Amino acid sequence: MEVDCKPEDSSKSAYEERCVDLGDVKDMRLEAEAVVNDVLFAVADMFVSQSLDNALDVAYINVETREGNRYCLELTEAGLRVVGYAFDQVDGGLNTQYHETAYSLLDSLSPGYREAFGNALLQRLEKLKQNGQ
Repeated sequence: MEVDCKPEDSSKSAYEERCVDLGDVKDMRLEAEAVVNDVLFAVADMFVSQSLDNALDVAYINVETREGNRYCLELTEAGLRVVGYAFDQVDGGLNTQYHETAYSLLDSLSPGYREAFGNALLQRLEKLKQNGQ
């Protein structure tokens, strides 16, 4: 199951709301913070790396899945991909697939993420139903 939306989708993403006008260049540091804020509810831990060099064109995110697996993710204009199997670790020999969204990447890595995401979606739907929408 591939999930490319969050349970509480709004018209603007967290990144777009905080976006600094940089022309056609997205600030990956801001994008990384937005990614963390969007999916932190469904993982054990997730934060932007403070020890790896984050820049306008690349940022690194550490994530621990609900199963206890740790990954270092690279975020670029191409998307997100796993670059290491420990926090703050970049293995130059890894050639992993890029994912357009954090939802898609985490869906492929973590059954616990899928379950947490599905539960959050069901809770949101129940709230809407209770409010008569």
